[in-house]
Amino acid sequence: MISPLAYIHPGAKLGENCTVEPFVYIDDNVVIGDNCHIMAHASVLSGTRMGKNNKIHHGAVVGGIPQDLKFVGEETTLEMGDNNMVRENVTLNRGTASKGKTVIGSNNLFMENSHIGHDSVIGSGCIIGNSTKIAGEVTISDNAILSACVLVHQFTHIGSYVMIQGGSRINKDIPPYIIVAREPAKYSGLNIVGLRRRGFSNESIKSIHAAYRHIYESGTIVSTALARIKESGNVTPEVEYIIDFVEKVSERGIIG
Repeated sequence: MISPLAYIHPGAKLGENCTVEPFVYIDDNVVIGDNCHIMAHASVLSGTRMGKNNKIHHGAVVGGIPQDLKFVGEETTLEMGDNNMVRENVTLNRGTASKGKTVIGSNNLFMENSHIGHDSVIGSGCIIGNSTKIAGEVTISDNAILSACVLVHQFTHIGSYVMIQGGSRINKDIPPYIIVAREPAKYSGLNIVGLRRRGFSNESIKSIHAAYRHIYESGTIVSTALARIKESGNVTPEVEYIIDFVEKVSERGIIG
């Protein structure tokens, strides 16, 4: 299962039943879990911690050093969960002294030529589209979908169950459950199809929609909209997440 044409440093640790194809480079200080498949010409570099059942396609670079001029060679990591699909020429950078690690959850798809910058945190169940570029210290919560060629500014926070249109440029935080589209990127309604696919009830979707009508369609400032949501008596767990995101999580301000 391990090609003699691959290079695996003696200090690397591989789990059981791994497949390593020709011309793979696996560095020192790497841990790879069971049943992973590393395809030809991929590189897994120092500091990578990979769980089970991950598939790394041709030419991908996992755990590359950060593209940050403040990085001076400190020991940092890239920590990846299970069942991730990393397609051709994807680059996943490890952390810097800022946070010490880049974190990727489980069951994600990183499409061809996408990039995850240093110290970012990617949840689980996300799809990162072809040639989408995520800057350093970005947080993307579970089950978000970013279409092709999306550009995300550093320090941005993207909520769960978001759908972002291809080619969008994101420089503000995106609260959960919504579609982001147009140029410049704006709130474009609920991600209703995504929510239904994920098992959200009609009642939950209605409560989310009601909350966003206050935030985006009432013509009031955000703080007033949140106060009205709280006064409405319809603060479901999903609505509570929206409130917490806007009040506590967002530091850049939410998208308009």
